[in-house]
Amino acid sequence: MRVLVVEDEVRLAETIRRGLVAEGFVTTVEHNGDDGFVTACSNEFDVIVLDIMLPGKHGYDIVRDLRARAVWTPILMLSAKDGEYDLADAFDLGADDYLVKPFSFVVLLARLRALVRRGAPQRPTVLTVGDLALDPARHQVSRGATELTLTPREYSVLEFLMRNSGVVVTKREIVRSVWDINYEGDENIVEVYIGYLRKKVDVPFGKHSIETVRGVGYRFLSESD
Repeated sequence: MRVLVVEDEVRLAETIRRGLVAEGFVTTVEHNGDDGFVTACSNEFDVIVLDIMLPGKHGYDIVRDLRARAVWTPILMLSAKDGEYDLADAFDLGADDYLVKPFSFVVLLARLRALVRRGAPQRPTVLTVGDLALDPARHQVSRGATELTLTPREYSVLEFLMRNSGVVVTKREIVRSVWDINYEGDENIVEVYIGYLRKKVDVPFGKHSIETVRGVGYRFLSESD
């Protein structure tokens, strides 16, 4: 099995390398983000061990850009930070696992073996409705040949509507999916974001994709609708 280790702490990287080699892994080590990214793109690995804070290209940027290039090798991220937002960011960008420093080599090895058994994840399916496409892997939305710029919340509302294309969804359902199950604010915030989406997704293209169903909610229409 082939492992790429991208870690700028030379002593830690060497400790990991020696341990993995002793376990039968073919191990390549890079000490900065730029070299790590190039190596990950140009070679095939079974798993990547990737530090977050790196000289050169940041670990988060490496994950995002690898996934954007359709490199689906499982990635285990290393970090000295253990905050829940750091963990969430890593997973949102496409990481598969996360280990906080200092860690046990035994645990690292077990995590890597689990990722290798699981294999590379399949690329998320691009959602398409008519000429509108939403790519979960690249976090991109386009209408025909035009790429659209959406805020994270606008993107999440649109994704929920497209995943439920043709189905009437209520404001409460949108809030619970896009905001938080414990959100206690005004559900009419959904109307605001529907307005934002219409201005970006429909109006410039002469489309009418988001239908208001009075007294119920909204429905995302296909071209045939």
